[in-house]
Amino acid sequence: MCPAWRRRCIDRTVRKFGVSERLACRVLGQHRSTQRKVPRGRADDAALTANIIELAAQYGRYGYRRITALLRDAGWVVNVKRVERIWPQEGLKVPAKQPKRGRLWLNDGSCVRLRPERANHVWSYDFVEGRTHDGRKFRMLNLIDEFSRECLAIRIARKLKSTDVIDVLSDLFILRGMPGHIRSDNVLCRDALG
Repeated sequence: MCPAWRRRCIDRTVRKFGVSERLACRVLGQHRSTQRKVPRGRADDAALTANIIELAAQYGRYGYRRITALLRDAGWVVNVKRVERIWPQEGLKVPAKQPKRGRLWLNDGSCVRLRPERANHVWSYDFVEGRTHDGRKFRMLNLIDEFSRECLAIRIARKLKSTDVIDVLSDLFILRGMPGHIRSDNVLCRDALG
């Protein structure tokens, strides 16, 4: 938490609760000298900020530490803490890495993952196992519509058999109609129903 943010918190606390600045500083852990000190920017802050933004746009995956190294290579005498302070003020952050997608094909080259195009196009079911507080196992059969992400059914029992899966599916076929495809453990059953 930066001092400027703490200053704003204390000002807001004083206004909202009508307490003294001394009490608000004590409660929130801010020294009164820091609260009263008017921050002075440096003369080259604008140029440094512009350079940081330019480098961050050019090197999108770099964080403030690597940008600091690039600034030093460019001739700036700058501290990592100074760049770290400017970094969030300008709304800069390193985008999170995207997770690697699973393989969409088998070894023979055929594609198996069908993307759902509408509701009731692709349903998926899977089993989840858990334990109660006394250590006994229970299983859950979860069935979802992949397009709408709607949970169609959850069946919970100590043991689930294939007849339970067939029972849940047949009930849903009666209520919602038959889907185009059903996926179990990422294996697609094409037109196995019709």
